Amino acid sequence: MAREVGRGLGRMGFSVMTGGGPGIMEAANRGAKDAGGRSIGCNITLPFEQLPNPYLDTMLQFRYFFVRKVMLIKYSYAFVVLPGGVGTMDELFEALTLVQTGKISNFPVVLMGQDYYAPLIAFFDDMVKAGTISEADLKLFMITDSVEEAMAHIEQHAIQKFGLQRAKELKRRWWLWER
Repeated sequence: MAREVGRGLGRMGFSVMTGGGPGIMEAANRGAKDAGGRSIGCNITLPFEQLPNPYLDTMLQFRYFFVRKVMLIKYSYAFVVLPGGVGTMDELFEALTLVQTGKISNFPVVLMGQDYYAPLIAFFDDMVKAGTISEADLKLFMITDSVEEAMAHIEQHAIQKFGLQRAKELKRRWWLWER
């Protein structure tokens, strides 16, 4: 699924940014490369270093998590969240908080993996019942297993709402979006 997502985003003209490591991150970066798109890794310096995956055009190394999150948000038009661990949840909640508080707008957040995220959605429902989040907060993201549905959502909520148009093709078939 990650490779298909990366390929879909690459076909749409987006660069794909991940943590740059193996597994799901590698699959997403590989998918971007499959489509001729740009692939970026945003690694964090940790005691148990992960090696960069072989599908990266650019690898950025960060010492602090908060700096990496700033870069991921600043240079993104959307977040596609695949199954992951605590770091993935940290980045997901950061994005949702920024959308919820209006610090960023027209920023689609897509959760890929309905079964994986079912317990989180149940927790969100409990939070609504407890009054700690609003019913409207459940509309800050979409959840799907369909890559096509995810790409259509990003097309509608990022490309169309931002008024993005493909820039001229650059060296090595890298595309950028411009407003």
